[in-house]
Amino acid sequence: MPVFRLPDEHIFPPPRLAEDNGLLAVGGDLSESRLLLAYSMGIFPWYAEGDPILWWSPDPRLVLFPDELKISRSLRQTITKNTFRITLDTAFEEVIGACAAIHRKKAGGTWITDEMFEAYICLHKSGYAHSVEAWVDEKLAGGLYGISMGSAFFGESMFTIISNASKVAFISLVHQLIKWNFTLIDCQLTTPHLLSLGAREVPRINFLSMLRSALKNPAKKGTWTMDNQ
Repeated sequence: MPVFRLPDEHIFPPPRLAEDNGLLAVGGDLSESRLLLAYSMGIFPWYAEGDPILWWSPDPRLVLFPDELKISRSLRQTITKNTFRITLDTAFEEVIGACAAIHRKKAGGTWITDEMFEAYICLHKSGYAHSVEAWVDEKLAGGLYGISMGSAFFGESMFTIISNASKVAFISLVHQLIKWNFTLIDCQLTTPHLLSLGAREVPRINFLSMLRSALKNPAKKGTWTMDNQ
């Protein structure tokens, strides 16, 4: 399949036309309207500094159904110790900045470019992007951020400074999403870390069908807080 060059108009080709590696299109911008359209179609941006914007829709797709969350015995013990204080939407810029820094340190670069950073801050201010923070002694120990539309949450990136911080943050988020009747967590790309938490691969065609159903449900926009806060 060819890789499509996006026009100025905010449209995307059907995800089924993506390359075998999931690459669908190149170009466009990271405006709020284009990003929201992309996510609603099961498409997300992922590219390196200096490259054009690349848009992806992998097949298979890694997803976590909230009621399939798996928590190991050791993680349960960590949670029971209350090592971390978990919050929502209290330090979005710090979380995305830490995610970028971790990726840059590990791989010598990051896909969270300055343009991506600013775009997702705008989505946060509009009530679509959210962060989960794990704190120890008022210091950020780990966390993650993503996009919410309908009853779907699209996980973008996570980071850990203290062992298990991002896992505990993610588990806390899933428990909260269950309370809010979320039906789908998009994990995008397969990693052992997410598989260990209960995520599984599904064919893209199935994912897109589930996403369409999730988008019919009421959205939970605005600033999020944990029910126990």
